[in-house]
Amino acid sequence: MSTAAPRPVIVVAGVGNASGTGAAVARLFTKSGYSVALIARGADSLKKLADEINASGGNAAPFPIASYSSEDVTAVFESIRSHFPSPAFSIRTAIYNSAHGVWKPFLEVTPEDIQETLQVDVIAAFAFSRQAILTFKDNAIDEATGKKGTLIFTGATASLRGNVTTSAFAAGKFGTRALSQSLAKEFGKQNIHIAHVIIDGVILTDRLRIVRNDPSWEHNRNIRLSPESIAASYLYLVNQDRSAWTWELDLRPAHEKW
Repeated sequence: MSTAAPRPVIVVAGVGNASGTGAAVARLFTKSGYSVALIARGADSLKKLADEINASGGNAAPFPIASYSSEDVTAVFESIRSHFPSPAFSIRTAIYNSAHGVWKPFLEVTPEDIQETLQVDVIAAFAFSRQAILTFKDNAIDEATGKKGTLIFTGATASLRGNVTTSAFAAGKFGTRALSQSLAKEFGKQNIHIAHVIIDGVILTDRLRIVRNDPSWEHNRNIRLSPESIAASYLYLVNQDRSAWTWELDLRPAHEKW
């Protein structure tokens, strides 16, 4: 008698108000047969997105966290593994989409700004990566892709270069990028795919719709990034086979200056 293959699970950290990249990734991977574990500090937005996915026939669970401390990130992974137990489920993909944005002239940056940026962009990224990789190491290799799992980090223009108001933000994003590159070199040979995606431009979210209040900007796909298009690129990375893995991918709208 044949045994059903475990259902793949994706862990998405950084869902925000459920209108950006994290939520788009969750929705798209649901359509591709994944169960979804959602992580964020906003419990209400998490529940709303999980309810939406479940109502559409998917399988999503919200995992709100109080902070992006190493302890809270480790604890939430334990909860996720308990909710999606092996062998019925297999955590195959993890997306670190969390970030703390600080855009200030250097002399206005506070010690608290620096601490929070490094906490979310570096320290929590280390904890998230550790838990994801430890989980992947227990997986069997997927013969279609040659992978035990895929870990993707969401980067930014500031991952590559600083600017006049990005000293703190760029420091955190440089750290995330360096971590992802180091992990890719160490764990690729263990069939764990690590990728870093530079988002070089402004993403269309509910917050940006309100801030810009410009329907022409919203509807012009040449000048802003679509969360759904970003999600499609993440799915492409996850589906790459072992003969051609991408470590770094950069995404920008057609008319972005770069």
